[in-house]
Amino acid sequence: MMHPNPSEKYIPFSPFARDFSERTWPGKRITTPPIWMSTDLRDGNQALIEPMSVERKLRFFKQLLKIGLKEIEVGFPSASQTDFDFVRKLIDDKLIPDDVTIIVLTQARDDLIQRTVESAIGAKRAIIHMYNACAPAFRKIVFNMSKDEIKQIAVNGTRLIKELTSRHPETHWRYQYSPEVFSTTEPEFALDVCNAVSEVWQPTADAKMIFNLPATIEATTPNLYADQIEWMHKNLNQRDKIVLSVHPHNDRGTAVAAAEFAVMAGADRIEGCLFGHGERTGNVDLVTLALNLYTQGVHPGLDFSDIDEIRRCVEYCTQLPVHPRHPYAGDLVFTAFSGSHQDAIKKGFAQQQADAPWEIPYLPIDPADLGRSYDAVIRVNSQSGKGGVSYLLEQEYGLALPRRLQIEFSRAIQRVTDETGAEVRASDVYGVFSQEYLERHTPLKLIRHQISGTAGEQEGKQFSIEVELEQDGEVRHLTGSGDGAISAFVDALDVPIRIMDYHEHAIGSGTDTRAASYVELRVGDSATGFGVGIHRDIVTASFLAVLSAVNRHYAQQKEEEQVAA
Repeated sequence: MMHPNPSEKYIPFSPFARDFSERTWPGKRITTPPIWMSTDLRDGNQALIEPMSVERKLRFFKQLLKIGLKEIEVGFPSASQTDFDFVRKLIDDKLIPDDVTIIVLTQARDDLIQRTVESAIGAKRAIIHMYNACAPAFRKIVFNMSKDEIKQIAVNGTRLIKELTSRHPETHWRYQYSPEVFSTTEPEFALDVCNAVSEVWQPTADAKMIFNLPATIEATTPNLYADQIEWMHKNLNQRDKIVLSVHPHNDRGTAVAAAEFAVMAGADRIEGCLFGHGERTGNVDLVTLALNLYTQGVHPGLDFSDIDEIRRCVEYCTQLPVHPRHPYAGDLVFTAFSGSHQDAIKKGFAQQQADAPWEIPYLPIDPADLGRSYDAVIRVNSQSGKGGVSYLLEQEYGLALPRRLQIEFSRAIQRVTDETGAEVRASDVYGVFSQEYLERHTPLKLIRHQISGTAGEQEGKQFSIEVELEQDGEVRHLTGSGDGAISAFVDALDVPIRIMDYHEHAIGSGTDTRAASYVELRVGDSATGFGVGIHRDIVTASFLAVLSAVNRHYAQQKEEEQVAA
């Protein structure tokens, strides 16, 4: 039960003993992007229900490189053998581009520091990131130490890192120190610790060290966090030799504002995760921060031209969904259900000139800039008043369509309703669905298949497949292989197919159970499209879904050629 008088239980946090009257940040604007650091593979990973496997981590790492991240925190190598081995794999297999710096995190303990430095030996560029908690509650409750003892831990750890890294000049080492829980640490004490650390490390203008000032626990409104950052920015010794970094958590739900205010207050660098993953309520969301800048005419230096691919990669690697209303990336973020919103958006598109500044009501960013089409907006507008299509299919026929397939299928329904002007019934909807997806048997029709190999996640396991197809009236015998049944089937088809998403579920129960498979794929550089397969055997259903999507692609290609002719 909530306390009737919360002021008796919770004390409002104030970072300064007196008002910080020297602030200048409220009148500033962000005109250049900060340095971005992704901690998805470390902070984001340690907060997952099921931490990422090496395969998922590698896929995520490659996606971060594709986006353009140059500083990536890849693990906590002293905390687990898995993290240590992953760091070594990146280095030993030469998977790190020359212009990318990996970061490895350690607590301020000698044995953990030694293990951490060992993990990064041989990398071209590496940052050792050390932290120790400095806040009063941690000094009193967790460590039972004085301020001097806490500061000495930071100094001793810094000295050891400097000594160990000097033995391996083949790596370009940098150092990052975090006074953990900076957000609730007395600013004067945080400053004292940081100045003592920089005195030991002796940074230069050409080899700057990083002070990271984390809102480990978001304890107050973002304007007060910005005051703390500006105070440190103005009072740090050797500021011209320091990269000032922030690491906002989202306990109060204001991490994005805190990060933006912090940059206005003097921060040079932001640490976060692509979609805000992290402990408790997460780290600051880098996608939102970067695209917020983009909508203000400032290129963030990161590439989100295919936001759907990025979202799917993150969802696969973390096994956590991105909210459908997530800013910029959610499935429904460009979708309006309100009639007044739809009307304003439609009028905006009608007046928008190709080379003019973007000015569409309710859409702060052009979906095309993120690789999204306008179909989601226009389709939902056109089906306004004709909702319930997916509900009818699920209730009457047991088909649970993925959301993006619901949007795609609405175009086919719209053609029918535009032509007839009549109300669509469940049988009408299923008839259109069957014609659009289930009855796509040309030019490729599956006759039979045979697979060898057993299911499982054994590394390097290969499945082999023999496929008999009918193509334009002729029977073809094909073979293929892959690390799964679908990949082997795709290999046999010898078509430039890229699987983007896959869903499956059972229809019915008992002896009447059938499997429904939904595949979203690309053929070459084409737009993504869905295929659907239904069969008693789930593997066969997935193959039928692939052929459905491919045949739909060829049919659309043929229609476009006829129109062009």
